[in-house]
Amino acid sequence: MLAFLGQAAAAGSASTAVKVTDADFWAGILTYVRDKGPDLGLKILGAIVIFWIGRFVAGKVRSAMRTIMIGRQVDPSLAGFVSSLAYFTIIAFTVIAVVGQFGVETASFIALLGAAGFAVGMALQGTLGNFASGVMILLFRPFKVGDFIEAAGVKGVVKEIQIFSTTVATPDNIRITVPNGALFGGTIHNYNGYETRRVDMTMGIGYDSDINQAMEIIRDLLASDARVLKDPEATVAVAELADSSVNLVVRPWVNAADYWGVYFDFHKNCKEAFDKAGIEIPFPQTVVHMQKASD
Repeated sequence: MLAFLGQAAAAGSASTAVKVTDADFWAGILTYVRDKGPDLGLKILGAIVIFWIGRFVAGKVRSAMRTIMIGRQVDPSLAGFVSSLAYFTIIAFTVIAVVGQFGVETASFIALLGAAGFAVGMALQGTLGNFASGVMILLFRPFKVGDFIEAAGVKGVVKEIQIFSTTVATPDNIRITVPNGALFGGTIHNYNGYETRRVDMTMGIGYDSDINQAMEIIRDLLASDARVLKDPEATVAVAELADSSVNLVVRPWVNAADYWGVYFDFHKNCKEAFDKAGIEIPFPQTVVHMQKASD
């Protein structure tokens, strides 16, 4: 039809006798519509249906992703960004499919977009890796703000989780920014991952001291501390007969927030109770034997 219109326009410029209302012109249009109209109509109808279905699916996917991410307590801004990204990705492929309905070659177009995306991805490989890791952290939440973690060679309290990096404050209050790729790509120790923790301690007593008395003192100290949980029951047992001491393991369960308080207080109270009961806490000693040389 475009060729026919082009010929008509050329004929009109060459002779002023040919007018738009010329019978041959309208006859050509009617012939084209009669021959090509049904096929063109089906293509237009198919394009409308494809676009409508693609837009419907994109909308459903966006709503579902937003609902799931919000339900998992993902940051709302991230949920909106990811769901919108999925929506426009589906729309882009829908438009390509619609264009293909009219006989436009889309393979080279898709290849061009793929090559451009690959080049950009290679240039921003590290940044995109941190972005993807940030999304995974916010989705699966291996830790949250306020947790004490150990990962990527860093130990401290999580202060902020961003798309590309996470901010951690060390115990001596140093601010450290860790790329999310390094965090999510390695092992993460989350010390606040559970509500309770076990405090592992070892107390050494002398071989001349009464083991049963020492164990009874330890049990009394644990029972008198309200922070020590009754269930699970604390473990007090002989762990090792060492070179210069009998080592007793003490393993009470506490709430995660009480871990260090119980740890520090128990060592202090145990030392005082052992001293009062006359239980020896051995320490390394060196015995030197002097031998007098004979004349």
